[in-house]
Amino acid sequence: MTIAADALHIVCPHCHTTNRVRVADMHNAPDCGHCHQTLFDGHPAALDGASFDKHIGRNHVPVLVDFWAPWCGPCRMMAPAYDQAATLLEPDVRVAKLNTEEAQAISERFNIRSIPTLALFVGGKEVARQAGAFRTAQDIADWTRSHL
Repeated sequence: MTIAADALHIVCPHCHTTNRVRVADMHNAPDCGHCHQTLFDGHPAALDGASFDKHIGRNHVPVLVDFWAPWCGPCRMMAPAYDQAATLLEPDVRVAKLNTEEAQAISERFNIRSIPTLALFVGGKEVARQAGAFRTAQDIADWTRSHL
């Protein structure tokens, strides 16, 4: 994939369209060229089986994924901290969630055995994984940054 050195591909968390965003505009709340919603809104992007590979493979920023399920107590306890971590990490990192109950094939493909599990992807490849709940948004942000 070749694009100008001063631009990045960013997948919209709303319509999943890939956008070209100038590096200089990344911290200026860029909008999607297709749906016109903000590309980084301080909330985790909800991924599903259809959008997961596009976000992991097409985003030029790292993607942090929370593998979770609605019935998981530790997942629900960590959810507010994870939501807040999005405000600390975006736009340098795309923060996303994947419901393992709805996307079982993705969970199996990545061998997710316990939830919550955070996985960090850079350039389409998993570079770090941590099973178990984090206590604070800062802990999540620090762990993520330590692997970049």
